[in-house]
Amino acid sequence: MFLQSPCIFPKFEHYSRMMMKMSFSYNSVKFNFFFLISFICLSSCNQDKRIDVDNIKVDLRIERFDRDLAKVNPDSLASQLPVLEKKYGAFYHDYFGKILNLGSTTDTGYYPLVRQILTGTAFKDLQHETDSIFKDLKMAEPSISEAFKHIKYYYPQQKVPKIVTYISGFQIQTPIGVDYVGIGLDMFLGTQSKFYPALVESIPRYISRRFTPDNIAPRIVEVITREELFPEPETQTLLDKMIYQGKSMYFMKAVQPNLADSTIIGYSKQQMDWAKQFESDIWAYFLEENLLYESDYLKIQKYLSEAPFTPGLGSHNDSAPKLGIYTGWQIVKNYMKNNPEVTLQDLMKDNDYQKILKRSKYRPEHKQ
Repeated sequence: MFLQSPCIFPKFEHYSRMMMKMSFSYNSVKFNFFFLISFICLSSCNQDKRIDVDNIKVDLRIERFDRDLAKVNPDSLASQLPVLEKKYGAFYHDYFGKILNLGSTTDTGYYPLVRQILTGTAFKDLQHETDSIFKDLKMAEPSISEAFKHIKYYYPQQKVPKIVTYISGFQIQTPIGVDYVGIGLDMFLGTQSKFYPALVESIPRYISRRFTPDNIAPRIVEVITREELFPEPETQTLLDKMIYQGKSMYFMKAVQPNLADSTIIGYSKQQMDWAKQFESDIWAYFLEENLLYESDYLKIQKYLSEAPFTPGLGSHNDSAPKLGIYTGWQIVKNYMKNNPEVTLQDLMKDNDYQKILKRSKYRPEHKQ
């Protein structure tokens, strides 16, 4: 926390106290062979092919709100904050009013709280750490640009928002607002950051292990996918939610083709290996427990939520988490493989989840 009040930024306050994914004829044989080769090619090309985005232009703007805020003189807020407000617009109000939760920004009533933040040791320590790791964002810019090029390949009218970096006090990692996507740099400091061990009660290790610089681009793509391009429609059953999530995973992979599946879904290597090895057992479990058409939130959420493992599956708590999402992704992969005429755009606007399941012919084979 940046302030001493216990109701604001409790996560960061905790650090301060502790110092802190067989034909019968030759001709028919030739025909069937040609058809087979064509089908295999079309199927494998559905997502595995690399599209050419070299000629797609994106104007990527990254603005360092974190640095601009650090330059503000705490004794000159009345003259310097309006300048910051004019430059950052909607983000400025979202940052102080919603991310930092300082209340209304329509008047100057929040200024004393801003001053308290800027003069506090906690903010200065975190600012120093963040600035030392992120002298610039050149390491992330190519991945972000490539992702936006792929998005514009499929959706040419999609605008590229400006990227605004800031320090969140470990609150919100990648918010999305009017014409911007934010990057809470303090939530991408790397696994060796001295801050995260002190936050395990509010941010468990299975979450903070992904707080690394190479996760910046994937998280930007994720928030744009889920919040702007394809927000979740009203869904009821576990199957609905699985297929929706699977479509989102498929899209994120399509626009980041070089990114590992484990990074897309947020799995460690061990979790990815476990999910692949026991894919048929996972599916059998969902069927045997009659879970696909279950709509009780309390019964199905554990198959969709962030967790160290999925309760009820595996032994000794060694299962991968979010197995509903993983399985939904595999169903969508099968659907696109078995229906090569379906484009990515067709997939993303199709909310007939039962049809997608049926036409996917999803029957994972048991692996030894």
